[in-house]
Amino acid sequence: MPTPIETTTHRLVLPADANHYGTLYAGSLLKYALEGAYAAATRGVGLEANLMLRRVLGLECRRSVPVGSLVELRGTVLQVRQCHIVVGVVGMPLATDDLPWMDGLFGFVQVDAKGLPVDLPEGVRAADETQALWRPLLKRLAKTSTRGATGDWIGVDFETT
Repeated sequence: MPTPIETTTHRLVLPADANHYGTLYAGSLLKYALEGAYAAATRGVGLEANLMLRRVLGLECRRSVPVGSLVELRGTVLQVRQCHIVVGVVGMPLATDDLPWMDGLFGFVQVDAKGLPVDLPEGVRAADETQALWRPLLKRLAKTSTRGATGDWIGVDFETT
């Protein structure tokens, strides 16, 4: 069985990405994480990828990151379903003896030209418990309900107050 594809990117925290304390603003953190997740999802699915973000299942920020820091974002596919994948992203400090500064779980769906869900191409692989970096996110994912709630909106009368 092929090994799941892992992506690694680096970002320099610039003043434009900072809050009033001079550390990474939460909105910028989410942008970094989403870009890393999308890159991992696209590489994991391959050339046939036409992905849309379905949901952010969770995002944890463990500590502030000062302007001028170089951060590493690692991502991989953690779960594969018929048309849906869940990607994990971990923000790793460059010091090897430190804990991740952030992590998150992002759900993407493969869509057709109309934006409707379609089956993923065959061969998309997910990381498993043998890969130590992904164990905490796999454990969290196992406790998370990732089923969609689109059906709850069908037939809702939006005109009533």
